Amino acid sequence: MTEKFGPELMRGSLDLMVLSVLSAEPKYGYLIGQSLREASRGMIDVKAGTMYPLLHRLEDDKLIKCRWDDSTGRRRKWYELTAAGHRRLKQQATQWYEYSQCLMEMLKPILAVPPEPA
Repeated sequence: MTEKFGPELMRGSLDLMVLSVLSAEPKYGYLIGQSLREASRGMIDVKAGTMYPLLHRLEDDKLIKCRWDDSTGRRRKWYELTAAGHRRLKQQATQWYEYSQCLMEMLKPILAVPPEPA
């Protein structure tokens, strides 16, 4: 298994990943990153410099909404999906699933080939 995914793969799928981890319940920024790391077994590690601009863009696109809360003793900005965010998540998840199935079919012959002797 590869150690980390390349930036090209991440760029095309990061919105979907963030919407996905927000689908269960609201989370603040650090928890979103932690959820991504846990769900990917450490292969996805989004830095704050990437995460917060992405969250702001999703908020501007009305796919997520936020609220401030300090009931935990720290003031945190919590993010949750909007109805439009749920629709986009469903749409993108379906597209990515179909795309990945297509790609897997194309890669079967390559992945089935035994490695060449060294």
